[in-house]
Amino acid sequence: MTLDVVGRIRDQWRERYPDLDLSPIEVIGRVRRLAALTNQRHDEVLDDLRLSRMELEVLSALRRAGGDLRPSRLTKEMLSSGAATTKRLARLEEEGLITRSTSARDRREVDVRLTDRGREIMDRVFPAQLERERALLEPLSEAERAQLGELLAKVLEPVDVVG
Repeated sequence: MTLDVVGRIRDQWRERYPDLDLSPIEVIGRVRRLAALTNQRHDEVLDDLRLSRMELEVLSALRRAGGDLRPSRLTKEMLSSGAATTKRLARLEEEGLITRSTSARDRREVDVRLTDRGREIMDRVFPAQLERERALLEPLSEAERAQLGELLAKVLEPVDVVG
């Protein structure tokens, strides 16, 4: 097996700190690199839609919910600030991808919904994204994918504030 970028980085650190346990780099370094490369490919698609990754995350959360969500729930799911969520919602509303309206349950609250156009974008983008991710996992067997998913969930559990 050839040495990948993360392996070279680990070896460079080993020269500087030979007494340190560098095993976290083996996993966390590769998870970070995979995330960065995956995001880079995904961002190329989003550029065509004139959407940021976080704006797409808002649309994704609304599509998964199958109805409406309150901004406070979106903020929690996306691990962002209320101000950042408000800014994203304003931009998506301006683009005609969502609507915001006073909640029928509580007039102090706002409900956020996808428009038909927002739903159409998600129904086109999500399957294509899933296919790109499936292709990235092609080197793994079905059992290895399941095992990797379980192991990553185990590592993520104690640090995931949304849970």
